[in-house]
Amino acid sequence: MAVKKITASELEKLPVGQTVWDTETRGFGARRQAKGGDVTFVWKGQHPRTKRQLFMTIGRWGRGDWGIDKARAKATEYRDAVRLGRDPAAERDEAKQGAMTIAELCDTYLEAAPTLLISRAGRAKKGSTLHTDKSRIEAHIKPLLGAKLVDEITLPDIETFMQRVAAGATKKARTKGRGNPASGGKGTASRTVGLLGAIFTYAVKRKLRADNPVRGVVRFADQRKERRLTPEEYRALGVGLAKGAADKMNPYGIACVRFLALTGWRRGEAVNLKWSDIDAARRTATLGDTKTGRSIRPLANAALDAIKDLPRRAGNPHVFPATKGEGAISNLPRLFDLIRAKGELPGDITPHVLRHSVASLASDAGLSEATIAGLLGHKLGTITSRYTHSADAVMLKAADSVADAVLELMGERSAAIMGGAGGEVIPVRFGRG
Repeated sequence: MAVKKITASELEKLPVGQTVWDTETRGFGARRQAKGGDVTFVWKGQHPRTKRQLFMTIGRWGRGDWGIDKARAKATEYRDAVRLGRDPAAERDEAKQGAMTIAELCDTYLEAAPTLLISRAGRAKKGSTLHTDKSRIEAHIKPLLGAKLVDEITLPDIETFMQRVAAGATKKARTKGRGNPASGGKGTASRTVGLLGAIFTYAVKRKLRADNPVRGVVRFADQRKERRLTPEEYRALGVGLAKGAADKMNPYGIACVRFLALTGWRRGEAVNLKWSDIDAARRTATLGDTKTGRSIRPLANAALDAIKDLPRRAGNPHVFPATKGEGAISNLPRLFDLIRAKGELPGDITPHVLRHSVASLASDAGLSEATIAGLLGHKLGTITSRYTHSADAVMLKAADSVADAVLELMGERSAAIMGGAGGEVIPVRFGRG
């Protein structure tokens, strides 16, 4: 044990297992831990009335906000509290008993999230997004951070969490039933840390802690490369759809996958499509709850053909209904996997890949960014009721051209390609990506 003024140079040379006590602030000390070699600031004293020996851990040097000056100020705060007859150790223990854990914070956040205006567009998160949030919370956040107190989490804790998720600490194998297995990797880690940032922002607004410990965390770079179908894979998709129909798979599932391939819509948009959303005469669909808000989409003739013969289920408003009840089809991911397997497509083909493929085909055809955005429901090109008739015609022509190109790639012949109605087909230059 040494008694010196605590400085950075003194802490740098402090041996493992040794403590140095400050000459400037009584009771203020620093100890180098045997495990990990970190230096931890502490304070010790004695209660003047109860004679109780007090020992308070302040924090780790160089971790979070604990520099020497700030740690010394905290020690002075403890010393002054004792002089006034208070017991900071008892106050700390009492606070901890009522403090919220990360697991409890996550549950509170999920309860409040449907009404919080926290999305980039200034709207509450959609149900599908909240479902993903809940999955990440249960798979990654609660197992690694759930037992920790909200006000004790530091930036280094978040960094360690991110590294552990990236390394696969929470990865789980697929089990029976619905849902995907918990995955690891840098992408999962970065997206989960992003969610933690939103959760702690909520905590700060509710005065559950003073700062957001995620702020300042450097996340892994997003190395995802947008995938698109090759001409060969489009042909394989056509084979998978044909085999699925021949094997009498769920016709609504087959129609939904075909619809996604022709339109490039988001999976949730297609799944939740209702017959009342469709204006067949104008060839539009009005969607009120998309990622970018209300959206009116052009419908290609091929897309309408994919659904026009679907029988409507009594009491169910959805174009792609569930087997029972009033809900939408619920097992599309499994049906998509079956179609993919029948076509012998690679495992990385997803509905999102279909969406990006439509965007790529439209780009190959030389369509403008605004037109592509309008087809896909991006914020830039969302069609409004203010669009003129000529603008609508342009969008419909573009939708037909891209959908017809998809049909041709899948080994099918559209009306336009065969010389019938549907409009002029814009030549498409196929690329790989």
